[in-house]
Amino acid sequence: MEQLMRDFFLFLSKNKTLTSLAKKYGLRFGASRFVAGETIDKAVEVIKELNRKGLAVTIDYLGEFVDNEREANEMADNSIEAIRAIGREKLNSQLSLKMTSMGLDISDELVMRNMRRILDAAKEHGVFVTIDMEDYSRCQKTLDIFKQLKKEYDNVGTVLQAYLYRTESDIEDLKDYRPNLRLVKGAYKESPEVAFPDKKDVDENFKKIIKMHLLNGNYTAVATHDDAIIEYTKQLVKEYNIPNDQFEFQMLYGIRPERQEQLVKEGYTMRVYVPYGTDWYGYFMRRLAERPANVAFVLKGILRK
Repeated sequence: MEQLMRDFFLFLSKNKTLTSLAKKYGLRFGASRFVAGETIDKAVEVIKELNRKGLAVTIDYLGEFVDNEREANEMADNSIEAIRAIGREKLNSQLSLKMTSMGLDISDELVMRNMRRILDAAKEHGVFVTIDMEDYSRCQKTLDIFKQLKKEYDNVGTVLQAYLYRTESDIEDLKDYRPNLRLVKGAYKESPEVAFPDKKDVDENFKKIIKMHLLNGNYTAVATHDDAIIEYTKQLVKEYNIPNDQFEFQMLYGIRPERQEQLVKEGYTMRVYVPYGTDWYGYFMRRLAERPANVAFVLKGILRK
């Protein structure tokens, strides 16, 4: 049943008609639990509150199905606006973005031009930028672009997904770049030809790549809501005397906020992924796909209206 529900919401996340309707009718039916608002001003309010609680942030202007140059340029402009807001308001925040929203599916020239614009602005304001990983079909291209940008900029990192068979070799391949990597389980529906189909295998690979990357001496963001992975990371850094400034935990805005604050109290860097913007629908559907408890929360919200 849980897998059926997951597949259903992942299917809905790719529906362009529903995406358009969601943009039109705004953040309703519980989406505001996971999305900070539709404007940068709303997002800044949320970030300030999180910062007051000792939580670091990475902010993401949401956007999907970008298939023309004008929209890709607008997405880049919005990312630059977010960077300037972080600098102006002196927020403890980084920026995350998807390469498809910058023109990855349109042309290499377009995506590189937009990425350099963003990274120049980020360098000016002292903001770190993480390139999110998308589905398997875009994995190699994303890593190739990351390598090129890493030769030119220090303030850029990317994401690797534990459910892909290739990730262990990707960590080995990237280690000489001294990369700052966010390590995640992975949230897309992938073929068993490229990804571990069983959760226990994904979890074991997650632990393996966390250990590899930390022992390579590189900065590691462990993005998980799973207590078993959190405890594994704590024990690992203790065993190998890895300093707290070489890693951090990351979680999504609106999911397990009490656990987030607890990790801060324990002395760990805890970064919250805060999305905002009008194109929130696909992101929201993927959050519902991940945890049935999220669906229950949204249904309660609708019934209260």
